[in-house]
Amino acid sequence: MAAKLKKGDKVVVLAGKDKGKEGEILSVNPKSGKAVVDGINMAIRHTRQSQASQGGRIPKAMPVDLSNLSIIDANGKPTRVGFRMEDDKKVRFAKTTGDVI
Repeated sequence: MAAKLKKGDKVVVLAGKDKGKEGEILSVNPKSGKAVVDGINMAIRHTRQSQASQGGRIPKAMPVDLSNLSIIDANGKPTRVGFRMEDDKKVRFAKTTGDVI
């Protein structure tokens, strides 16, 4: 199945404790159907100090289900993603505006 949401897309959260917040996708795991979004679903991870890092209580973005995310179109509104063929290439487009993403 083609990916409707990809790394680097600007998205808005539709449901959950971070509803309405916006961020950029850092990584996507299609097998589990989840994505890590910058600044969304933050959790505190306690890490031990090492030579490489300071340690302590470090906030970390946890995965969010793809069904709770929606891409932001050119107008800044959430939209669904569709696919169409343009010049023998499959492209993603915003359903609200029809613009290619």
